[in-house]
Amino acid sequence: MSTEVQLMTADELLALPRGEFRYELVNGELKKMSPAGQKHGRIIVRLTEPLAKHVRENQLGQVYAAETGFKLKSNPDTVRAADIAFIRRERLEALGETESYWPGAPDLAVEVNSPSDTVQEVEKKVMEWLESGSRLVWVVSSKLNTVTVYCSLREIVVFTENDILDGGDVIPGFQITVAEIFAE
Repeated sequence: MSTEVQLMTADELLALPRGEFRYELVNGELKKMSPAGQKHGRIIVRLTEPLAKHVRENQLGQVYAAETGFKLKSNPDTVRAADIAFIRRERLEALGETESYWPGAPDLAVEVNSPSDTVQEVEKKVMEWLESGSRLVWVVSSKLNTVTVYCSLREIVVFTENDILDGGDVIPGFQITVAEIFAE
């Protein structure tokens, strides 16, 4: 006996009431995500604050919080939400602001690993971001205190607490020590 999965569209996802869970849509299937833990939230803020300040001061574009959805595929729809996202000013000006999900991937997607994340889940998200057009993906590991930087599936660098993370040509001039991201 097989169970048929009821597929959902991005518009139906957007219309869901807000509550105790976050959702993503993967190939039309609704995926429920629990709220993040305290450490996860602290790490996101430690990286978001200096990133958003740098982007704003240099008029580079916009930084978005974890609740922001990006429609990566259609028919069936995939809508993902990075923990932190950045879109370049040129892309924002070309499309304008939308009430719906951003059509496509952000220029930078940041994923902060949760204790329940599996390596396969994280790798799948990284591949989806890159294949959908993200130019840079940062995976932040609170277990290892590292940031893995993906410029492509072949160009991968791991930064430790002694290293300085930078935005490369995606976010010119942005720098932060990895240790700052994990500071309490």
